[in-house]
Amino acid sequence: MEKTFSIVKPDGVKKNLIGEVIGRFEKQGLSVTAIKMTHLTKKQAEGFYAVHKARPFFDSLTTFMSEGPIVAMVISGDKAIEKVRKTMGATNFKEAAPGTIRADFASDIEHNIVHGSDSPESAAFEISYFFSALEQHC
Repeated sequence: MEKTFSIVKPDGVKKNLIGEVIGRFEKQGLSVTAIKMTHLTKKQAEGFYAVHKARPFFDSLTTFMSEGPIVAMVISGDKAIEKVRKTMGATNFKEAAPGTIRADFASDIEHNIVHGSDSPESAAFEISYFFSALEQHC
């Protein structure tokens, strides 16, 4: 069983899409094995997205991610990373396949409803950023 990490971003929380996002993952045979709602500070968002620090979008991304509550989740199942990425759709919602979360609900490339780990290494870092071993139920 593989574990990955996903976030319902502030725009997804504001649009009341938490259940919709979870439901779409569950329809892929995946399970939520840890979940919490939190409100990141700017500094916490910067720590989470430190890998993008040199990118021009870093400041706007971390500002956006700290402007409202998020829902952080550990998602588990067979090929979890691949299935979550496919269910979310391309980062640029205009390139996302029809029926994906981003194609259906995103308003721009940054306000694209969800985040998901892109590799086992990023999943391990991202999961440990939000959850202790005792908070994960798999």
